[in-house]
Amino acid sequence: MQNSNKKVPFKPALCILCNKNLFGEVGLVKGSKDLPLLLLDNSSMMSVLNKGEFKCNNLTFEEAKHMLDIHNEEDILRCFNNTDIETIIFDYLGIRRRNFTYKHIRNMRPGQDAIVFKLYITPSETQPVIQADDGVEAKKIQNCYVYCQHLMRIT
Repeated sequence: MQNSNKKVPFKPALCILCNKNLFGEVGLVKGSKDLPLLLLDNSSMMSVLNKGEFKCNNLTFEEAKHMLDIHNEEDILRCFNNTDIETIIFDYLGIRRRNFTYKHIRNMRPGQDAIVFKLYITPSETQPVIQADDGVEAKKIQNCYVYCQHLMRIT
């Protein structure tokens, strides 16, 4: 086997799901404390849409999981206090549990990305009554659905 000293030009690694450059110049996963990935819910999404132009599109759960997996824990901010959303992220989406820093954000910065976990609640068409573990009766009153969106501030 011959040893070649020929330099190979650097080509950025692109994510097959989100088509973003995964690695910066020093080989770290894209994302930083300057432009952290934001995790939003219904109400926190509305508070960041103050200024600028935005692009929003739906994400599959697998795409949302992938976006979280390619960012370091310190490069992600949780912008909601809803523990039900955290349960969805970790237990139902199968994302490894991490302790994301909480921060209230009023404005996204140009080029910043966010994953929005949207809850969609409808009244239950049927209202079965069940016996809980401790013997108390419980009645189903609504259905809860979740979907994800990718939000990016363009300007």
